[in-house]
Amino acid sequence: MAENPRGVYAAILTPLTANFEPDLGAFVAHGQWLLANGCDGLAPLGTTGEANSLSLKQRMRIIEATLTKLPIERCIVGAGSCALADAVQLAREATRAGAGGVLMLPPFYYKNLSEDGLYNFFAAVVERIADPRLRLYLYHFPQLSAVPITPALIRRLRNAFGDTIAGLKDSGGDWNFSAALLKEFPGFGVFSGSEQYLLNNLRAGGVGTISASVNVTAPLAQPVYRHWQNTEADDLQATLTAVRVLFQDYPLVPALKETMALVTGNPVWHTLLPPNAPLGPAQAAALKAKLAALPAMQPVIAAARAA
Repeated sequence: MAENPRGVYAAILTPLTANFEPDLGAFVAHGQWLLANGCDGLAPLGTTGEANSLSLKQRMRIIEATLTKLPIERCIVGAGSCALADAVQLAREATRAGAGGVLMLPPFYYKNLSEDGLYNFFAAVVERIADPRLRLYLYHFPQLSAVPITPALIRRLRNAFGDTIAGLKDSGGDWNFSAALLKEFPGFGVFSGSEQYLLNNLRAGGVGTISASVNVTAPLAQPVYRHWQNTEADDLQATLTAVRVLFQDYPLVPALKETMALVTGNPVWHTLLPPNAPLGPAQAAALKAKLAALPAMQPVIAAARAA
């Protein structure tokens, strides 16, 4: 096996046509720009990619495009689904294609699930794929899933399947949760779900970040990852955090797509899958003004426009 993924990963947006189909050309072009401008890898088909609003067929087309046009070994592919068969199919396809990992939400429709139920779901995925190349990253995002990934569940899965349970994306927004996991499970591949925790994560033994706003902040996040052991890292992180915090005042995916439309001039970025909706004119104008007022964003915007 190659070394497990680490570094700065963008939870990559999915550009859509006016008919709500993935625009694969724009998707590949954006992925290539990210890899050339600070990303160590990509995480397609996550929350930011609107994966839970895409059909299984649409998601399989995105995996195929990633396989043929992007370095899939540098991708952690989202395979979350409430349907076990769909989760298995997505994870199997990504693993066969050579993905660096698979990111999986817990089944999120039913609430107050038992530990046994969650264990059985993830165990069934691993056992049905039965491929030693599988590297499964659990997706802790209780604000949306309402189904947290607990340390007890991680311990049980790791005891049963070892390094196949390779890590976790922590989008819970509580740094103390990540810190506790890194202390209890040394070597576990914990990615922060927000780049504002990137430096803390690396210093505690984590492996990087998988973040929505890295679609925009990749050129600012990579210096933090590269220099995290040096004295300038705190200032680099402060600059990165200022941009991330700006986006948190808005619905995140609509704000990121609005930003991409702004900096690229490509109207494809204005389309979101319902029930998500683009920013209204007042919100879009306010976001544009705030971005223009951040000096750190100017070279990022210039690089995107030049692509």
